[in-house]
Amino acid sequence: MDQENRNGHILNKYLPEKAVPVIVKWIVELDFKLKIKKERSTKLGDWRAPFNGSNHQITINYNLNKYAFLVTLVHEIAHLTTHNKYKHSVLPHGAEWKHEFKVMMQPFLDTDIFPVELLYALRKYLNNPAASSCTDKNLYRALRLYDENPAAGIYVEKLPLKTVFVYEGRLFEKGERIRTRHQCRELKSGRIYLFNPLAEVEIFDEKLAG
Repeated sequence: MDQENRNGHILNKYLPEKAVPVIVKWIVELDFKLKIKKERSTKLGDWRAPFNGSNHQITINYNLNKYAFLVTLVHEIAHLTTHNKYKHSVLPHGAEWKHEFKVMMQPFLDTDIFPVELLYALRKYLNNPAASSCTDKNLYRALRLYDENPAAGIYVEKLPLKTVFVYEGRLFEKGERIRTRHQCRELKSGRIYLFNPLAEVEIFDEKLAG
C-alpha cells in the first residue's frame, strides 16, 4: 500500500468518506504532516510553520466527530496556505486567512459530505469565520449534535463566577472571561487555564465528594 492509500485508509476513520480524497491530495501537494493528538482543553487543532527543515505540521484532536474534524482541519490548512502566500505579514485570523478558509471549504459544501442542517450552519458561519468554530455558538452546537457520546455536563459559560467544577478529574474555579476564553484556576496547583465558554464540565458537589 503506497503512502496516499495509507493516508486515505487512516483518514476514513476521522473524516466523512467523500472528503477524504481531497484531504489526501492536499497532504501531498501542500507537503504537511498531519498528527492526530489526544484531547486538549484549550484547542481543537493547530498549525506550525516549517522549522529547521521540517514540514508544516498540523495537529487535530482525535476525539472530534467527523464533521468537526473536517472543519477544524480545513481551518488549520487555511493557516498553512495563508502563510505560504503572505508569510508573517498578516494577522493570524485576518482577512487573508478568512478568504483562504472560505475558498478551501468550497469542495466540501455538499450534502454528500455534511447533513443539510449542519451545512446551513456552516454556510452562515463562513460569511465571517472566526478564530475558532467554537466561538460561533450556532455552529459549535450544530457540530456537537453529531458527537458519538454527547457529554452530559454544563457549559462553562452558564456557571456563575467562582463556581467550582470538575474537568477531566480535576477541580477548577471559574474566573473572568478574557476575550473568547474563561480564566479558570486549578485548585490543586493554582495554575490558570483558559477554557472555551462552551466546554462541558460538571459542577463540583461536596456532598457527593465527601
